Amino acid sequence: MTQSQRLKYSILISLVVLGIMFGLSWLQNAGIITEQLFQYIAIGVAVLVVVINGVMRRKVKP
Repeated sequence: MTQSQRLKYSILISLVVLGIMFGLSWLQNAGIITEQLFQYIAIGVAVLVVVINGVMRRKVKP
């Protein structure tokens, strides 16, 4: 993986996370999920993104 590929994937991941957060916010405002569930899912998404970023960083060839 090159630096430019990593940059593209990072931008894609950030857009996906933004979409997930907007979706969760909409679900919470609609009363489908609770504040607590929103927090748990958001923390899970954040941990997943950190893990993916770490894996991508290791795969970058100097």
